[in-house]
Order: sequence, then structure tokens, then C-alpha cells
Amino acid sequence: MNIYNKTNSDPFDQALSVFNQISFFSCKNIFLDKKSQQDISKYIYCKDFSISPYEGSYGQHSHKWIQKYYIIKNAMTKKEQSEMEKHKNKMKAKTGR
Repeated sequence: MNIYNKTNSDPFDQALSVFNQISFFSCKNIFLDKKSQQDISKYIYCKDFSISPYEGSYGQHSHKWIQKYYIIKNAMTKKEQSEMEKHKNKMKAKTGR
């Protein structure tokens, strides 16, 4: 979820902000429980092999799984973008451009 800062048009990434501040208020292990890890594994497996996690079409999947899917997809996309940005900055520093 992106919220726009009132002072400028730069998006504020609420999910990233919460994740970065979790350690100040709680233990990250609470959020990274076994069930969540299983859901992430299922998402990655289904994505890699282009298969459905459950029988049936989109409308037949549970609403809870569909919500989890979009949350995981969003988090994975943000993580990939962050890694690409780090690599890009590293290459810029290395080449001086």
C-alpha cells in the first residue's frame, strides 16, 4: 500500500516502513511463523511451476488464499525491486557513473 506524502508526490511505502520498524516494537519471529512460511513456499512453488495451489478456477479458491497471494506477491515484488536497486547502486559506485 502506498500513501502519498502531503508535502510532495513521493509515495510512502507503508508496508516497508512497518517491516523496518517491527524490531523496535516486537519480535520478527511473531510475523514469520511456520504457517506464513508454508504459504510463501506454496506461492513460490506454484509460481515457478505455473500451477494452481488448489483445484478449480480463481472463483473457486478461498478468499483467504487470494488475499495471501496478493500480499505475498506484493512483498516479493518489493524485495526484488530493493535487491535490483542495491545492485544498481553498487554498480554505480564501482564504475563511478
